[in-house]
This record gives sequence, structure tokens and C-alpha cells, in this order.
Amino acid sequence: MTPPASKRQLAGLAVASAAILMITMGVRQTSGLFLLPITQATGVSIVSMSFALAVGQFMFGAAQPVFGALADKFGSVLVLVAGAALMALGAILTPFMTSPAGLLLTMGVLSAAGAAAGSFSILIGVTAQRLPPERRSFAAGFINAGGSLGQFVFAPIVQAIIGAAGWMSAMFATAAAALLTIPLAIVLRMRPGDAQALAKAHAATPQSLSQQIAEAMRDRSYLLLHAGFFTCGFHIAFLLTHLPSDLQLCGLSASVAANSLALIGLANVVGSLGAGWLGQRYRMKNLLALIYGSRAVIVAIYMAMPKTAFNVYLFAAGLGVTWLATVPPTSGIVGKLFGTRYLGTLFGLTLVSHQVGGFLGAWLGGVALARSGSYEWIWYADIALALLAAASNLPIREAKVMPRVVTA
Repeated sequence: MTPPASKRQLAGLAVASAAILMITMGVRQTSGLFLLPITQATGVSIVSMSFALAVGQFMFGAAQPVFGALADKFGSVLVLVAGAALMALGAILTPFMTSPAGLLLTMGVLSAAGAAAGSFSILIGVTAQRLPPERRSFAAGFINAGGSLGQFVFAPIVQAIIGAAGWMSAMFATAAAALLTIPLAIVLRMRPGDAQALAKAHAATPQSLSQQIAEAMRDRSYLLLHAGFFTCGFHIAFLLTHLPSDLQLCGLSASVAANSLALIGLANVVGSLGAGWLGQRYRMKNLLALIYGSRAVIVAIYMAMPKTAFNVYLFAAGLGVTWLATVPPTSGIVGKLFGTRYLGTLFGLTLVSHQVGGFLGAWLGGVALARSGSYEWIWYADIALALLAAASNLPIREAKVMPRVVTA
């Protein structure tokens, strides 16, 4: 049985990780609220701004395995502090940028890279390493729920600041929020005894990081996880970036868009906790197939229904249950397949695929709007991808992969 002190420590670890993700994702997932204000204020086109946010989606994914590897080797605290500084710097500099290149640098590179350093792969990885296998799924769901709660909290606050004081003030406020993650990161420091125990456990793992990555890239189940997560990224980035403008095209106010994003986040608190709990009892690949399949149905209903505020809120609530509920089962399967030593890196690599999809969702949404004046064909693409993702998860096996040591 785990001693009471250790239980308190682990609870504090999970709470601190969830709080960091709440701020990181709260800031990150409200970026779509700045799309129209920035384009109207600077004259930068919708396509250029969408491209900057799309690059941010890709950078958010591409940086995660890098920061995950650094956290696996040097510890998570320095990575989290550096991420907070980068995210704050990007937000502080954005109001002074009036060109596509400047916005690409601040929102597409600095802020996105900073958010990556304080995101899923690092926080779930550092927590999973200190938990027994039966607790990891729920812990991942709990941490993930923090990110969803951040969207619920930040969306109406950011929109209120934009309405009352302008988008520049709102951007400065997000910079201040990013810096609040620094004191929370201190909680994740390892005590000397924990570090020694973890080092001993890692010493029993025969593979190096490069060998583990090569092993994973040959594994069919791991690659199928990438395929499903690609769709997840496409779906989420498209909605975060373009749902506000899509609703305004339907004649609804900016406050309806902000409230919808907040409601998605609140509903996903339930979805994330539920996915984490169910992942301890049922096969996680089946949960993923159900989540992706339900997204296709929900989006199809949204396209067919009249666009009233009430209907949009129903859509947001239904969609929110599935929103980031993919994270606990995806990270859980990676941990089952390959263990937790390099979980920050291996789960981070799945997030690269997630954010490649995110890049395309954010960018192609802007292209569709510029060329056709609507997002209709992107919605159809989203439905098709969700169905493919559901099908791709069913063949995944969850048995642990036995490592093959590569000899010279």
C-alpha cells in the first residue's frame, strides 16, 4: 500500500499538473478569439492570420517530443519554466506586430513552442512515471480535465477583455497568466528518494531513447494511434480557429462563440474524467473508436440544424464531451505498449501527428473561407476524417511490446 505521505505527494503532483495545463491550454485554446480583431486592426488577411495560427498548431506538436525528451533526461521543472517564459514573450510581442511575418513569429512560433513545453506530453509523462499502472489512466484524465477547464475559464474572460479594453490588453493578460505556471512547476520537483527510485527503474530498461523510438515506429498499433490523433488535431484546430467566425457568418454574436468555446471546455472536464475512468475498466482502443465516431455524428447534426444560440450551445456541449477525451486513452495505450520511461517523448511524437492535422485544419479553414465564403467543405472533410479515425483504432492491440535490444 502506498504510504499516506506518498498519496498526498501524488495528489499534489496531479493537481499541480492539471493547474499548469489549465493555464497553458486556456491561453492556447482561445487564440481563435483574436482572429477577427487582429485582422481588422492590422489589415493582415484572414488567410495569412490563419496560416500563422496553423504554423502555431504544427509548432505546438513538433516541439512536444523535443521538450518531452529534455524533460525525460533533465527533469520537467526547467522545461516548464522555459515554456512559460516563451509563451509570455510571444503574447507580449504580438500587439507590436503588424505584418504576417511578425504574427507568424509571435503566435506561430514563440507562443506555440512555449505552450508545448507546458503541455500534455511533459505533464502526463512526469506524472505517469511516479504512478502504478492502474492509476495512470485516471491521472491522465484528471490532468487533461485541467486543460479543458482552462478553456471554460479563459474563453469568456478573454472575450470580455477584448470587448472592454481591446485585443492588445487581452493579449497582455494572457502573458501574465502564462507566468503563473512557474510557481506551480516547482511542485513537480522530485525528492532525492523519488529520483533514485526512478533512476533504478529506468536502469532496468534495456533500450536507449533512439532504440525505443525505432521500435515504436515499427509497431503497427503505434502508427494507427498517430493516424487517429491526426484527425483529432484537424478537428480541434479547425474549430478553435474558425468556429467564432463561422458563427458570425450565421449571424450570431461574438459572445455566443466565446460561450460555445467555454461550454466545450466545461463539457470536456466530464469527458476527460470519464475517459480516464473508463480506461481503467475497458479497452482504450474501443473508447477511441467511440469518441471519433461520435464526433462524426455530432458534426453532421450541427450542419443540419438551424443555427440558433441554443442549438449551438447543445452542439458545443455534445462536442465537448469528446473534445480532448482522446488524450487519456492515447497516452494510456502508449504507456501499455512501451512503458513510461520515454512516455514524454513517445506520446509527444503522437502529438506531432495531432498537430500536423491541426496545421491543416487551421490553415485550410481560412483557405475555404477566402475561396468559397463558407466552411462547408471543411465540415464534410471533418466528418470523413472522424469516421476513418474510428476505423483505424479498432485494429490496435494493447498488449505490451517486448523490447528488442539493438546490438551493434
